[in-house]
Amino acid sequence: MNKSELIDQIAKHADISKAAAGRALDATVGAVTAAMKKGGMVTLVGFGTFYVGKRTARSGRNPRTGATIKIRAAKVPKFRAGKALKDAVN
Repeated sequence: MNKSELIDQIAKHADISKAAAGRALDATVGAVTAAMKKGGMVTLVGFGTFYVGKRTARSGRNPRTGATIKIRAAKVPKFRAGKALKDAVN
């Protein structure tokens, strides 16, 4: 499912226009992004938790040349599914 299909589903199930559903989806994604930029987490009970994980610096290998390279530490977005979502999928 892509973004436009998700907007169609939101509009259909919430009985609102596609434009309003698009604005709601954009606002939701923006709020989650803003919270994660500050290092916080967003928990949607039953659905899951969005949080920021840390990846440590490490050395890697360039597959083309075989040379060793240094990979910097990074913050990465992560998602942990909630129980209701896990149960719905299984």
